[in-house]
Amino acid sequence: MDEIEVQVEVEINPTESEEKVKRAVENMFGNIHAQIKPLAKGNLLTAEAKGLEALTKLYNLLRRERIRDAARGALFEGLSGNTVNLYLNKQVAFVGHVSFSKAVSESPLGPIKVQIKCVNPRQLIDWLAPKTG
Repeated sequence: MDEIEVQVEVEINPTESEEKVKRAVENMFGNIHAQIKPLAKGNLLTAEAKGLEALTKLYNLLRRERIRDAARGALFEGLSGNTVNLYLNKQVAFVGHVSFSKAVSESPLGPIKVQIKCVNPRQLIDWLAPKTG
């Protein structure tokens, strides 16, 4: 599981604090290098990281929250080829918890979009969210 690329993208609405959105992302992925780009309305935060350590914080959160089964379902639902797409609730991430959401409508301020690319995504899912039962 060496070749892992994690890409994070989240819209920062005009009513939101850039620092709070950054903190939400850092709560999920640690000290990930983020860039802010202007959009027509608000801004777009993008971040990239390579390697398993980029997912260590999420790995630990899934265990602390005891939601590995739900996470496993969400990860397999987002599996396509060598890519896993998932969406995290921005407000919940800000307070240091994990909540999976859909691409649109579930989170009023929009989700944190996460794309994980790797050679063997099924092996990655087994590591990140193994079966509990």
